[in-house]
Amino acid sequence: MSEKEELEDTSAPLVEHLIELRQRLLRSVIAIAVFFVVCFYFADEIFNILVIPYQKGAGTTDVRLIYTALQEKFFVEIKIAFFGAMFIAFPVIATQLYRFIAPGLYKNERGAFLPFLIATPVLFLMGACLVYFLIMPLATQFFLSQQQVGGDGIAQIENLQAVGSYLSLIMTLIFAFGLVFQLPVAITLLAQAGLVSSDTLRSKRKYAVVLTFIAAAVLTPPDPVSQIGLAVPTLLLYELSIQSARLVEKRRAQREAEREAAESGKDQVATS
Repeated sequence: MSEKEELEDTSAPLVEHLIELRQRLLRSVIAIAVFFVVCFYFADEIFNILVIPYQKGAGTTDVRLIYTALQEKFFVEIKIAFFGAMFIAFPVIATQLYRFIAPGLYKNERGAFLPFLIATPVLFLMGACLVYFLIMPLATQFFLSQQQVGGDGIAQIENLQAVGSYLSLIMTLIFAFGLVFQLPVAITLLAQAGLVSSDTLRSKRKYAVVLTFIAAAVLTPPDPVSQIGLAVPTLLLYELSIQSARLVEKRRAQREAEREAAESGKDQVATS
């Protein structure tokens, strides 16, 4: 076979993979577009749901939000629609990703990869719920405590929360906590690839504590409630990741022992 024919044989599968990749991406984009339209239609209802933590922190349902730019409310609705579309469409995106890479995996690899696709949105949702039900109300209560009642010689300082600022704050917190809650998935994948070990993770625990509080200071607003609220779950997830990596190592050692036992059995049969 000539070099030209070999190139033609290898290019055909590549073109097929590119066509399939385009189809998977197109389906994901269509799903995002459809959910974007739906979420944009219900943008006000979604925003009212996102305001509930603010109401809990303020201690009243009678809250007032403003917008200072003429187009601000419209762009807030677009952000809400995109935020909701990405969140709702994730199962579709994950399914398309899995179907694209699954044919190139062995059966046991597909079985090992699938739980991570399931665990990723579940852990992200857990982080989002922590923000929604605990962190955001506490942070709101802390920030509103900075208000000042006016009087003789005392300036009145009142919070007038802009819809764009509030949406950016709660979305930042949700994404920050959601990403941090992916720590067990990321470390478990690294452990399966042999890039990290449970002993290494334990030995680097003190560095992980320092990096965790630095990340919490960067990813959250400058208040102790949000920072501690992110740092403590992150450290707990790090400990959980150590146990997960240890479990992966035990399973790998068990498989290697079974493989060695099977090979030794074959050798004994061959020599007898």
